[in-house]
Amino acid sequence: MESKRSVAIPQPELKKVIKHGISSMLYLTNIGHYSKVKSHYRLRREGCSEHILIYCTAGNGWISVNGRRVMVKKNQYFIIPKDIPHSYGSNKLKPWSIYWIHFLGKTSNEYAYLTKNPQTILPSNIDRIDNRIELFEEIFQNLEMGFSKENFEYANICLLHFLASFKFLDQYREIRKHNHSEGVLQCIRFMKSNISRAITLTELAKNMDLSVSQFSLLFKRKTGKSPLDYLIQLRIQKACELLDQTNLKIKDIAVQVGYQDPYYFSRIFTKTIGNSARDYRKYPKG
Repeated sequence: MESKRSVAIPQPELKKVIKHGISSMLYLTNIGHYSKVKSHYRLRREGCSEHILIYCTAGNGWISVNGRRVMVKKNQYFIIPKDIPHSYGSNKLKPWSIYWIHFLGKTSNEYAYLTKNPQTILPSNIDRIDNRIELFEEIFQNLEMGFSKENFEYANICLLHFLASFKFLDQYREIRKHNHSEGVLQCIRFMKSNISRAITLTELAKNMDLSVSQFSLLFKRKTGKSPLDYLIQLRIQKACELLDQTNLKIKDIAVQVGYQDPYYFSRIFTKTIGNSARDYRKYPKG
């Protein structure tokens, strides 16, 4: 369903607040979210007096700058610096959903760069797109509460973070590079493929470029077990498979799952399964 939400800062309020040091550096003048708007179209022959950022999260649209028209698709954004003639609009067959902000300030030129083509931010397990949208909503909802000095300055501090999430994309994503399930899954695969040899916490942490304490905390958060407890579980699981499917001696199975001491293996097995390896093998399966 088509919908429009926007907030425009009144000029008298802008003049009052941008005198202060914080907001004078970077501030927004208009902000909005249009969802599936077929009729959205803008033509500015003389350009706009503010920089414009438009972030497309669904559907398609187009932008024309200096006589060159390009398509804008889902997960793309573009920035038009102030005073540059342009036009843009939504695709009527597949209308876009966009988040947009007009902004100015002493440092605004640092974030107002015209690119040849719309820039793409592809979804991934580290994309932080959800965080970016939450940040936009925080700005928007704060301004909906009124244009007090505190509301406006807080919104402009959030605006700096919002714009930086586009300009410094790699840095913005850094927080999730080592804090996602795929890294833990890769670690578990490493454990399974090296089940027969000694594996240390230091080695596991190094594979994820984390300290031992950071790695241990992340791993337990994702699996509910410490890395070493999880490794024991994998070793015993593999031992059970070998007990069920082969006639190998128990001491040889112990070596294959990383235990050189068969007596220590027996203690760990009994503690984990509740029965000795010998009794486990006797119990019929399937």
